[in-house]
Amino acid sequence: MAHPSQIGFQDAASPLMEELIYFHDHALMIVLLISTLVLYVITAMVTAKFTDKLILDSQKIEIIWTILPAIVLILIALPSLRILYLMDEINDPHLTIKTMGHQWYWSYEYTDYEDLEFDSYMIPTQDLSPGQFRLLETDHRLVIPTETPVRVLISAEDVLHSWTLPALGVKMDAVPGRLNQSTFIINHPGVFYGQCSEICGANHSFMPIVAEAVPLAQFETWSSSMILNT
Repeated sequence: MAHPSQIGFQDAASPLMEELIYFHDHALMIVLLISTLVLYVITAMVTAKFTDKLILDSQKIEIIWTILPAIVLILIALPSLRILYLMDEINDPHLTIKTMGHQWYWSYEYTDYEDLEFDSYMIPTQDLSPGQFRLLETDHRLVIPTETPVRVLISAEDVLHSWTLPALGVKMDAVPGRLNQSTFIINHPGVFYGQCSEICGANHSFMPIVAEAVPLAQFETWSSSMILNT
């Protein structure tokens, strides 16, 4: 999860987030090179004392500053398009979870199981246990198996919400009357925190998301116990 004074992204917990971080670094390096070149040109033009009667007409430099930006845009567009296709690609998910946004909590339904659904509310500050995070902990965590393709179907019951887990590279709007979907694979066990990222009313800040990734065997044990308890 994020920590105070953090400048970069959270540590990636899915292959998709790793690709997004690589693309961010790639694009940022290009921006840095362009900014350096522009600063150098501005400094050179301001400090130079020579004059040239042909400085207002140069075919070569016009060709260069037309072709060079086109090449730079291609270097940015190709990896960007690749990631866009990866984000929309869903190949035979092993688990489907339906997520519904409400004012102001989330409800989850494991559609591959019977009677496996629950609501997830934020734990009030006065009820937190030592070590738990204020405004981020929930009474029921979304438990997900690791190294398993997971599809999440996202919608809302009342107003616009946004289901966001930064460590997984997932941010999908929950729109009433519309079913959006996203997919991810979690690399390793852990607990990952997110929040609603769409202003949805007075308690928008109080509907966190907590996903707990566990090995498949542990997930099966958890799902069996949840079904028995219901």
